[in-house]
Amino acid sequence: MPTPTDYLKKGALRVIEPAISLLARKNVSPNKITTVGTFVTVAAGVVYATGHIMTAGWIMAVTAFFDVIDGEVARRTGRCTIFGAFYDSTLDRVADGALMAGLTVFYATNPIHQNIYMMAVCLAGIIGTFLVSYTRARAESLGIDAKVGVMQRPERIVLLSVPQALFGLFWNGWVLMGIVVLLSVTAWITAVQRIAFVYRATKPMDSMPIRIVADPAAPTPTSSVSTNPSKAAGIPAPRRAQS
Repeated sequence: MPTPTDYLKKGALRVIEPAISLLARKNVSPNKITTVGTFVTVAAGVVYATGHIMTAGWIMAVTAFFDVIDGEVARRTGRCTIFGAFYDSTLDRVADGALMAGLTVFYATNPIHQNIYMMAVCLAGIIGTFLVSYTRARAESLGIDAKVGVMQRPERIVLLSVPQALFGLFWNGWVLMGIVVLLSVTAWITAVQRIAFVYRATKPMDSMPIRIVADPAAPTPTSSVSTNPSKAAGIPAPRRAQS
């Protein structure tokens, strides 16, 4: 079922279609677009740290442009590569960390809006954001598509750009505080949702009995007395842990 973000992305694609077509015709490297977008996002994080919240929100709106076009240019130029996907995902984590780090510095150093509790919320948000991406990546390595949860990356980008660009530190910063709390809480909820999703998907596999097959090349024991201490004590052999 399409989400509001999906509709927003389709509308944005129509608006930036000329730019995407131009970059595709010029055969611009999608990895270069991703790199530039990451630098812009890090710049937004720095601006957040200095307290210019509204300016940072408009810069984030620009980064959303880069976040969309790199994948579109890659598809249109036939340059969708495994490394490109890895590179894009890695720099997304850099961007996410830079934004939340900038907000952490803002609440740590701003003479008016200094707030130790919001610092803790921002740090929890950093951990939660990385857990969201890690749980999906780890699930995909197990062959499970765990793209579930209430707060995925497109939603985070929207919440870190639109309210700040429009309101800045409106209501003495309460709008920003509400957005940061919302991002941190929903990041942890999303991580838990993905853990639960993978648990349900893997539970049937984990409940299957383990079949132990004897090695035909192994020598036949000459004594009926077991030399394995765990077997002698009646303790079952440990199951190999899954990585």
